[in-house]
Amino acid sequence: MKKDFLSVLDFTTDEILASFELAKDMKKDRKKYSKALEGETLALIFEKPSLRTRTSFDVGIQQLGGYSLYLSPNEINLGKRESVYDVAKNLERMVQGVMIRTFGHDIVENFARYARIPIINGLTDYSHPCQAMADFLTILEHKGKFEGLKLCYVGDGNNVAHSLMDAGARLGVNVTVACPKGFEPNLIAFQEATEAAKATGAKIEVVHSPEEGVKGADVVYTDVWASMGQESEAAKRRQIFMPFQVNAELMKHAKDDAIFMHCLPAHRGDEVTDEVIDAPYSVVFDEAENRLHAQKAIMYQLMKK
Repeated sequence: MKKDFLSVLDFTTDEILASFELAKDMKKDRKKYSKALEGETLALIFEKPSLRTRTSFDVGIQQLGGYSLYLSPNEINLGKRESVYDVAKNLERMVQGVMIRTFGHDIVENFARYARIPIINGLTDYSHPCQAMADFLTILEHKGKFEGLKLCYVGDGNNVAHSLMDAGARLGVNVTVACPKGFEPNLIAFQEATEAAKATGAKIEVVHSPEEGVKGADVVYTDVWASMGQESEAAKRRQIFMPFQVNAELMKHAKDDAIFMHCLPAHRGDEVTDEVIDAPYSVVFDEAENRLHAQKAIMYQLMKK
């Protein structure tokens, strides 16, 4: 087991599956692990705000018997008020782990390079691995397997899409990204996932037709069209992405027993309609809850002495 979790690809297939088994056990019996990280402290560095990431890590470390320390941009302002190196070298002497939610992926990579304690990527502009772990835990709960499944991600080829491709590659799930031309996933991220997929036989592909992408999908997934930091592009993106809205008509192209997923927050009426996100086949709140359980398992794997 590596000491950091910056990408889904940092874990082998066996390590991911072990993490899911641990998460399921933690979900079933919270008290069993109530002293697992007793006395350990996790620093939470937030350069970007979040409901689910903040709550799930904060509650999660406490449910494992540890403590959390919230550090806002005003207190750190990574790379500006104080260098990443200096922050890393300070915190490694005071806490036992760090979760970072920031913009540049290089920040978490450098932090992990400098610090001698476990570093967890809570989100960067490049990837969102903890979200993908919660997503695939949810898929396993609802589908009972990974082999032979197809996940179609509809929308912007962003950080969430990158981590979903990585998870699919490791677990043998075929991942199709359906996006407008010009909004494809990062080429390096696509190549990394494609290379990793050779070991499991998963198919990673990009298409420009939502109907083609969703055809025969077991899982249909979407995200906001304008991520944090792209607010000024929201109106322009809405025009470009509207044909990629996940609505009841698009869901007809998926399998009859397909589930719908969204990492949240959702902009209802944009990337998804109420009739889909509130449908019986929507598992968005199971998915949100599983951020807690998936991340508890990751913290345990990395921080348990």
